[in-house]
Amino acid sequence: MAGGGAGLTKRLGTLLSGLLECGAFCGIIFGWASLVFVLKDLGYFEDLCQPTAIPGPNQTLLTDCSRQDEQFSLVFTIGSFMNNFMTFPMGFIFDRFGTTVARLIAISLYAGGTLLVAFSTPELAVLLFPAMSMLSVGGILLILTNMQVGNLFGKYRSIIITLYNGAFDSSSAIFLIIKVLYERGLSLRAMFLFMAACSAWHLLRTLFLMPRTRIPYPLPAAYDYGLRCPGRSQSYRTYEEKRPPGEAGPEETPLELSAPRGALGALADLQASVLSLAVTVTQCVLFSICAAVPMLPVQFVTFVLQVLSRSFLYGGNAAFLAIAFPPQHFGKLYGLAMALSALVALLQYPCVTLVRGPLHGDPFYVNLGLIAVVLVAFVSPVVVARECRRRAKELGAAGTPLTAPLDAETPAEMPH
Repeated sequence: MAGGGAGLTKRLGTLLSGLLECGAFCGIIFGWASLVFVLKDLGYFEDLCQPTAIPGPNQTLLTDCSRQDEQFSLVFTIGSFMNNFMTFPMGFIFDRFGTTVARLIAISLYAGGTLLVAFSTPELAVLLFPAMSMLSVGGILLILTNMQVGNLFGKYRSIIITLYNGAFDSSSAIFLIIKVLYERGLSLRAMFLFMAACSAWHLLRTLFLMPRTRIPYPLPAAYDYGLRCPGRSQSYRTYEEKRPPGEAGPEETPLELSAPRGALGALADLQASVLSLAVTVTQCVLFSICAAVPMLPVQFVTFVLQVLSRSFLYGGNAAFLAIAFPPQHFGKLYGLAMALSALVALLQYPCVTLVRGPLHGDPFYVNLGLIAVVLVAFVSPVVVARECRRRAKELGAAGTPLTAPLDAETPAEMPH
């Protein structure tokens, strides 16, 4: 990383542009309810509405639009499922081909999705299915490439990753803004064509800003010492293999001298993640308990806890993977976690069926079961804490002083 004010300016520029990208584009699918208002007003899936008569002395004809609502719900269900499940193959692409290729794929998907919505009509409402899926997959791939920016900020890496995930959740407000603009007279087509044009911004950031900011791999993966990380940084190994005999390595410091610093830094990061995991699980438990209480004032608290726990859950998960595993596998591991979450999310359908059927509309036992399942998640911080103690003992046995002063994060750079 270039030193001085120029290097800091590049890092801040990358950080802020990434926040703008995540906050404006990446998670817009989760604001779907606001867009549904606009689509209903335009007559999408309106042919599924059927007149129905209410029996009585004076029969009244009403319009039953439950099938229309089901179609809108199906669009969101498929889109949100693709958002999580497709992160796994996209993670492989990111790890194998790098940032530029991954972002070009994301830009293509995002632009294609916005164009499909822009040129859809009530007669071609079926285009919403591929459109929302493309927007979802493109958005999650964009945030996946952005999370590596956290490595530019050393010990603040976890904060930056969590901040990006928070911006991802906040982007659901974009469809609300579209709803407000539609009520003031702007057409849906014009707004989505503008969003498609924003793909030029993504392309500019990909080709201009990000390649000029060298994003380093973190030390825990670059130095395989003491912690027995399953594999070194691919870039470091490649550099060592191609370096002519006698030429100094990237750090001018013998590996055996710099390695303990990397090992201690990795241990400190892992220890810090224990508290993050514990807080996240606690929030999820409180959210589950409040969601089970059928009182309106409690549901306001439930909403706040849901927003907080979602940000902590996704941000903390990404930060933990970045800390605990080699960076060349981050995309695959993050994608695997998201894919598993998508499969678990499919269980909501049998849960709803159970409540509507055998439980006769009473969700008490389902909520109780969900609370019990969430409580099991407390195993995670306990396991990580035990691993921290084991690694600390290994370092102590190797003669590494655990109280050795650490430099401010100086991650090894990724050679071009």
